[in-house]
Amino acid sequence: MAENMDSALAFKGSNYLRQRLVLSTLSGKPVRIKEIRSQDDEPGLREFEVNLIRLLDKITNGSRIEVSETGTSLYYQPGLLYGGVVDHECCKLRAVGYYLEVLVALGPFCKKALHVTLKGVTNDENDPSVDTFLSGAIPVLKRFLVVNDGLELHITKRGMAPEGGGEVVFKCPVRRQLKPILLVDQGKVKRVRGVVYAVRVSPAISNRLVAAAKGVFLKFLPDVYIYTDQHRGQKSGKSPGFGITVVAETTTGVFYTAEAISNPAGSGKPPSVPEEVGKEAAFRLLEEVYRGGCVDSAFQSFATLFMAMTPKDVSKCLMGPLSPYTVRFLQHLRDFFGLMFKLESHKKTEEEKELKTGASKVLVTCSGIGFTNLSKRTA
Repeated sequence: MAENMDSALAFKGSNYLRQRLVLSTLSGKPVRIKEIRSQDDEPGLREFEVNLIRLLDKITNGSRIEVSETGTSLYYQPGLLYGGVVDHECCKLRAVGYYLEVLVALGPFCKKALHVTLKGVTNDENDPSVDTFLSGAIPVLKRFLVVNDGLELHITKRGMAPEGGGEVVFKCPVRRQLKPILLVDQGKVKRVRGVVYAVRVSPAISNRLVAAAKGVFLKFLPDVYIYTDQHRGQKSGKSPGFGITVVAETTTGVFYTAEAISNPAGSGKPPSVPEEVGKEAAFRLLEEVYRGGCVDSAFQSFATLFMAMTPKDVSKCLMGPLSPYTVRFLQHLRDFFGLMFKLESHKKTEEEKELKTGASKVLVTCSGIGFTNLSKRTA
């Protein structure tokens, strides 16, 4: 819970660090976070968290950051959100997706269009992969941008855990204001697409992954296409591994994503079987479709953030069951902006009742705070 001390919002613990830093940067309110893993054998900020703070320092101008000697206390006073061209070496302990969450959230509100090159691990088992961001998060952001020219995310090199060696380029245009949305029709799944990647392993593994995943999806719909993404030589990173990302698209342009990845080399876990990895991704996607809503569950927090940042108009979005991460994000939005969301239980359709399918959904409504990017003089 936030406490107001010396004009800085005070929090305790290491959880939800990215949420607090993002909202602090957007609101201009400084934060003081204490007791960061103070009870652990290794107290204080981890290497990947310090690395994230360095990235924030690169895209802002005039930020004041103070970390105690033990690393258990952090004070962050945000500066001007500048953006521009940035080259950043990510910590190998977390995937690039860990850093992309912050960049996607802050990108539209920078002074200069964001052009970031991130180097490190592109795919691991802890964070959403770059493929998932491309399929799930970017479509959410596009709905709020008046014009999405210049919004790009692509992988130039793949890098599997633990050694990485990957490279990702993210470009985001700046906007003076976002547009409110009305997103309440999730539609029906009309096709499934996917990408399989196998780096520094036999190319035959890709075909086994594709066959296993398609075997599950073809029982439900015919339009299934999964392509293979082969990176060789310098573009294949430093560690072996393989994985699959699958995306279901609905008739109303909603995207659900899921992924599965092989156990990383040196993790002590047994080698992964391609068929099992393919089926795991397929079943995870079916579960995501069951949860429903108009936003993928991994990116609900993006939708709530952009809804909050819109002009003073009402935005509505139908979501599946809210994840604990999203619930905490809504509480943080209240702490930083004083903004309350209206959450209503959404009734199942007659078809869902008849088929006894679909999870209980939530209709999320809010009136935007009228956030304006003063650095951008025209729309």
